This record gives sequence, structure tokens and C-alpha cells, in this order.
Amino acid sequence: PPAVHTNSSMTLGSSTPAKGGPQPNKLQSNTSSSCDPALRPIIRRRARSLPTLPERRKRAAVQCQVPGCQSRMNRVRFADALGLELTEVKVFQTGEDPSIPLHVLSRLSINSDLWYSSLDLEFTMQCLVPDFQQPADCLDFSSRLQEQQVCLERVTSSDLGLSGTIQVRNVAFEKRVSVRYTFNQWKSLHEVCAHWHSSIPEKNGQDQVDVFTFFLPVPPFLLQLCSVVQFAARYQVNGQEYWDNNRGKNYSLTCRTHPLKMPRECEDSWIHFI
Repeated sequence: PPAVHTNSSMTLGSSTPAKGGPQPNKLQSNTSSSCDPALRPIIRRRARSLPTLPERRKRAAVQCQVPGCQSRMNRVRFADALGLELTEVKVFQTGEDPSIPLHVLSRLSINSDLWYSSLDLEFTMQCLVPDFQQPADCLDFSSRLQEQQVCLERVTSSDLGLSGTIQVRNVAFEKRVSVRYTFNQWKSLHEVCAHWHSSIPEKNGQDQVDVFTFFLPVPPFLLQLCSVVQFAARYQVNGQEYWDNNRGKNYSLTCRTHPLKMPRECEDSWIHFI
């Protein structure tokens, strides 16, 4: 009957593809021709990059709306928006002048003299000067090292402190080298560990010597005339302890005035250093 035929036709029409052929895949480009193969659904999406800083801030701001969230955007508020002054004036009374270290004032004075002078400048600086000859420059350095197992090699001073090197005989692999020093004639003392730097052959060509470096911080108040720093080297190995104390006199450095000559062309370097 016609009614049955009409229903059957509608059923077939609903399950039959459109006359124009298969629908293009959603991932397929609009410019591709009909003969291009459809993209396979197994193609993976490219990994997304991390969000940019503005995106992270935006997300953080959204999360901050959640009750109990502690993160929030930083805000800048100026003092005048709160009714406060934008400037604050501090008046120093007599005796309240800020304390400026002496070595800073000396450098500022040097810079000022260089600025107004057209000639090379001669001046003096206060620094710690060794009261002994550098052990590495002594003829008996090797014999002292053989006798004591440890010997100071060289020490230099700066505004920050004392730097130096120590040589020890390689008696065993496990060893500890330190420097014990004082600023007040051993009324109190401090000790710092030295660090391994390198290994060199001994002069006899058979044994090996380890070189250690150390640094002693010196407070600015010690950069005053006649201030003294004393120290001695300590070497611990195989349960034994060896010392180099400059043959019982200790190594000492005294703060003295040291003459220096500053060429005119070094002006810019001093400004940069300050």
C-alpha cells in the first residue's frame, strides 16, 4: 500500500548519506580538494606551550576569587593616595652623622683629587703590611716544609681581608688544613678552614705537595694605624697535628701607611671601582 511504501522510503532516506558524498572531516582544511584523503582521527594534537606570564596572572586572579585562596595579584599604591606625604625629611643633629668607614672616605678623597688634578697623584693608603718576608721567597722554604710538614707560602692583603696559600706534604689523602688567627694578641681567637687548590711535585721530584688557599675576613675597624693581625697554619693528618707558626713568632701583619702613585689615566677605573 502507498502508506507503507512512503514510510519505507523515509526510513531508507534517514540512513543513507547525502548525495554529495562523505562530509568533510572537521579537522580538514577548507581549501583541500575533494580528492584529498580525510585526516585520520589518530593524529595527535601538538603539545601546548606553558602559559605566558599575563595568562598566569589572569588565572591567578581568577583563582583568588575562590574563598580561602591566599594567592592574589600584587598591587601598587602610592602614598599620596592614602593621604600621606611622598617625601620624608630627616634632620641630623650634632653627633648623629652617619659613620662612614675610613677606607671609603679615602677612596672618595682620591677620586676628588684626581678630578681636579692634571698631574699624577701621589697618596698614601692604610693597609695591612706583612712583618715578615714571604716564605716562598726564602731560600730555606723547602727545608722548612720538610721539617714542619706544612708551611705558609704567600699572603696578600686587601680591604676585605687576607688571602694566602699554604703548602703541605701529601702524607695521606685525608687531611685538614686551617688557619688560626687573632686581632687582640690571642685574647680571643678565630679559625677558618683552608680549601684544596692543587697538587704539585716536590723539588726532589719524588714526593707530592698539596696547595691550600685560605681567606681571613678583616673588619674595617682594623684598618687603623698600628692594628695587628696574627695567625698560624695548622695541618691535621693521620691523627697527627703539625703547625707553622713562623718558628714560634707567629705570622703578623701591621696596619701601616703605604705610598701609592696613581697615574692620571687610571681616573675612570677608580671611579668604576668605587
